[in-house]
Amino acid sequence: MQQKKVTFLFPGQGAQYAGMGHDFYREFPIARHTFEEADDLLKRRLSDIIFGNDEKALTETKNSQPAIYITSIAILRTLQGLIPLQPIACAGLSLGEYTALTAASKLSFQEAVPLVQARGRFMHEACDANPGTMSVILGLDDEQAEEAIASLNKPNEVWCANFNCPGQVVISGTIAGVAAGAQACLEKGAKRVIPLQVHGAFHSGLMKSAQDKLAPLLQAATITKSDIAIACNVTGTIVESPEEMKKLLEQQVTSPVRWQKAVRALDDMGTELFIEIGCGKTLSGMNKRIGVKAPTWNLEKVENLKTIEMELS
Repeated sequence: MQQKKVTFLFPGQGAQYAGMGHDFYREFPIARHTFEEADDLLKRRLSDIIFGNDEKALTETKNSQPAIYITSIAILRTLQGLIPLQPIACAGLSLGEYTALTAASKLSFQEAVPLVQARGRFMHEACDANPGTMSVILGLDDEQAEEAIASLNKPNEVWCANFNCPGQVVISGTIAGVAAGAQACLEKGAKRVIPLQVHGAFHSGLMKSAQDKLAPLLQAATITKSDIAIACNVTGTIVESPEEMKKLLEQQVTSPVRWQKAVRALDDMGTELFIEIGCGKTLSGMNKRIGVKAPTWNLEKVENLKTIEMELS
C-alpha cells in the first residue's frame, strides 16, 4: 500500500496539563527514555513536574515550554517506532515550531531541549519584567482586526499576535493596551472577546528582551536541510534555508503567528492526512475551521495509536 502524504502538527504553550504523556511513559520504553534523556540534558527532573499535580509549576513559561516539547517528541517517537511513518511536512504553533523542526530532522533533540528551556526562561523573565496579557477576538477577519488595532495608534502597547483561523485573531500587549484593543475590535464588529489566562504578552513587542537573549543561541544552533518541508509561523510559508529559519525563529518571539496561512500552504502541498501530535486538540479544531481538504487525526493518548495504526496499515 502506498503511504499517504502525511503532515505532522505540534501544539504550543497553553496545551499543557499535569500528567500529559504519562500513559506513553508507562507503556513504551522509547517514550520513557525520551523523558529520562530530557531530564539528563536539562540537569533537572522536569518529568516530575510534567507527571506531578502542581499545575501552577507546570504552567510557568520556563517549565511549560520544554514540557510540551518533550512530551510531543516522546509521543512522536512512539508513533514512528510502531509505524515507519515519514511526513512530507511539519508545522508547530509558536513553541511547537521547535518540535516540528526536530520531527523534520532539521534540529536534533539534544540541541533543542536546552534551546527550548532557554526560550522558556527568557520569555518567563520578559513576562515578569513587562507585565501583559492576551485576548482572543472572535468574529473579525485578519484585516479588520489589524485595522482596529492600528486605529488605536498605540504602537508599544497592543499588537495582533496570532492569526489562527477564520474569525479568530489573538491580540497581545499591556493590560491597558489589550483592553483598548478589545474595545476597538468590538466597535469594529467583533462578536466576542475572550481573555486568555496567560503569563504575559507573547508574540508582542513586550517580548523584545527575550528575543535579544535568544538570538545568539539560535545563531549557534545546528539547523540543517532535510526532505521534510516546514511551514514557518512568521511568514506562513514553506521555508527551506536553515539560516532563514534561524532568523524567523528569532523574529517569532515578537512577531504574529500566521497559522492559518501556514496550514493552507501545507494543505496546498497535497497533504492527505494531518496528525496533531501532543497535548490537546486545539490544532485539529483550527484545521476544521480553516477548512483543510485533508482529514485531521489527533494523537494525544495511547488509545489514539490503535486508530492510526489501523488506518495506515
